[in-house]
Amino acid sequence: MTTPVERSRAVTEVRWFLQTLAEAREPIDVPGLVQSVAAGLLRHYPLEADLMESAAALPELWAAPCARVRRPRLVHDSRD
Repeated sequence: MTTPVERSRAVTEVRWFLQTLAEAREPIDVPGLVQSVAAGLLRHYPLEADLMESAAALPELWAAPCARVRRPRLVHDSRD
């Protein structure tokens, strides 16, 4: 079970991770690194139920998640 501290840490660490990727001066090209870090960060990342509960408790800060999440299109994604 994820604790509130773990959940909060996951959100801040995901932000750091995304900023690191976005601001990298050169491509990060270590096989499996991005996937490994992402899997670790997702371990305690808030679930949809957590977001719904947060939205109910703090509607001025959070909105309930959309029913259908649009998956970002990846450059190398061959499923489209």
